[in-house]
Amino acid sequence: MRNQTAGTTFLLWGFSSFPDLKGLLFVVVFFSHVTILVANGSIMVAITLSRNLHTPMYFFLCGLSLSETCATVVIIPRMLVDLVSESSIISLPECATQMLCFLCLAANNCFIMAAMSYDRYTAIHNPLNYHMLMTGKICCQLMTASLVTGFLISLGIVLTAFNLPFCGSKIIHHFFCDISPVVLLACGYTFFHEMVIFVLSALVLVGSFILIMVSYVFIVSVVVKMPSAKGRYKAFSTCSSHLTVVCIHYGFACSVYLKPKNSASFHEDMLMAVTYTVLTPLLNPIVYSLRNREMQTSLWKLINRANK
Repeated sequence: MRNQTAGTTFLLWGFSSFPDLKGLLFVVVFFSHVTILVANGSIMVAITLSRNLHTPMYFFLCGLSLSETCATVVIIPRMLVDLVSESSIISLPECATQMLCFLCLAANNCFIMAAMSYDRYTAIHNPLNYHMLMTGKICCQLMTASLVTGFLISLGIVLTAFNLPFCGSKIIHHFFCDISPVVLLACGYTFFHEMVIFVLSALVLVGSFILIMVSYVFIVSVVVKMPSAKGRYKAFSTCSSHLTVVCIHYGFACSVYLKPKNSASFHEDMLMAVTYTVLTPLLNPIVYSLRNREMQTSLWKLINRANK
């Protein structure tokens, strides 16, 4: 059984269910990916080269943009190749590597957003000591902790999934190696394995979401006590974009990873996965960064400097 599993190859069947839409999907996904790379690349360049953006908030933004860009690179190029190829075969090591990288980066995004909410709380609650509390060292430690925690949890999920023997169907009803379509092919998949994967997934999604909500409870408690309406508006406006991104990200992710699975839900989950692997990374820089006045000013300065 182990020898059979070691030489396993899978067939990514995802878009084969929609043969008439492959051409349209290729065009949409291709241009979406280009837009994601340009938008996130512009954000990272602007933050790196503009001194006025060298603050904790933009440091986390840069990290989030980099993490989301890497997550799309793990999934979308392979998706584009599969859309124009006749056969979408992936080996077991490639499948495990893709799952590990994607889950690690997705978990990293969640923990970075939790760090960003803590940063906003610190800035609003204690503005006079903000730069003493959110030093460069602390920001780097939070970023490193996000990546390491995401990697360890993702490694636990991948080891649980790929330590099982694959002795049945080798067709993955998805366009990449996501958790549920893979583990449902394992003949030794039990309730224990399901609970391990569910708990680890919930640790990322629910754990980071609780941290975000706790931060915003404290933020609201501080803001409502502000005597100035202008001050309250300014405080809430600095958090609105972050809350928008959080709602979009967690809404789609929880609907995919925390609900019961069965083979009948594959098509629904796959369409939802297109949303959080393509649409969410596309909306994040627009909603959270490119609408920011400081970001826009820095980008225009860089463009004008490049044209001179």
